[in-house]
Amino acid sequence: MTSDNLPQFGRRPVPPPETAKGILRPREQQAASNHSRLPAGEQVARYVEFYWSVHWDRRGLPPYSAEVLGFPVVNMTFENEPGRRGGFVTGVWTTKYVRELAGVGETFGVKFRSGGFGAFTGMDVGALRDTALPLTEVLPEAEGLADKVLSTPDLEQRRILVEDFLIDAITRREVADDTSYRLVLGIIDAMESDRELTRVDQVTGHFDIPIRTLQRLFRRYVGVSPKWVLRRFRLQDGAHLLAQGRTSDLAALALDLGYFDQAHFSREFAREIGMPPLEYARTSLKS
Repeated sequence: MTSDNLPQFGRRPVPPPETAKGILRPREQQAASNHSRLPAGEQVARYVEFYWSVHWDRRGLPPYSAEVLGFPVVNMTFENEPGRRGGFVTGVWTTKYVRELAGVGETFGVKFRSGGFGAFTGMDVGALRDTALPLTEVLPEAEGLADKVLSTPDLEQRRILVEDFLIDAITRREVADDTSYRLVLGIIDAMESDRELTRVDQVTGHFDIPIRTLQRLFRRYVGVSPKWVLRRFRLQDGAHLLAQGRTSDLAALALDLGYFDQAHFSREFAREIGMPPLEYARTSLKS
């Protein structure tokens, strides 16, 4: 991939929460909490995928465990719930992410593009893997931002507050165009959309990049290995299709997703999701 056809930094379509990949048992989660999404503005779209919001009211109801098979991205969140209030930065979560929703609570989040947080901050994103840190520990200039965001109930006003902060931070940090980041975006996009790419050697061949360079770029910008990203995208695809009712031929589904056979797919799915594929499909469809 040459510099002439590297991905551009325009705004990207925002999938509605009810059809988005990564949310496990999506119908059930939609019933347990309210989900919203807002697009990123042009000035931050090179780094930000979109803004998202979750609100719940479980008064008189048992706590609900919301489960997500997350993307290879960093999230910046502003959270307000019993026992937890403030701003946080969460790196790529390599296992199933489980959040208990109890009482009344809300989260307003920024989903960065894969590699976007590393390009924006200059950080080695691998240091954030499976970690949630206070926002000001990562971005000291964000002091006071969480209180402003959480004291404003309107989602559009929250988006404006956060986006103004990001624009100012980009300016003050003098963040320059980064061709390595553009390359990472192109590779990530191909991994997610092209099911023919199931092995790392296929990726290195397609992009004519040495394996060690690819691994170094992913460690620096994405926070996880290329092999992990390929596996995560395929598992997300599998969970998404199963939740939509594709259950008639698991062997064909496994092959479509790039697995050697149905047994391999079923083992990996159960290990990561916590239940076999058909059981997951049943629980998703009945909710």
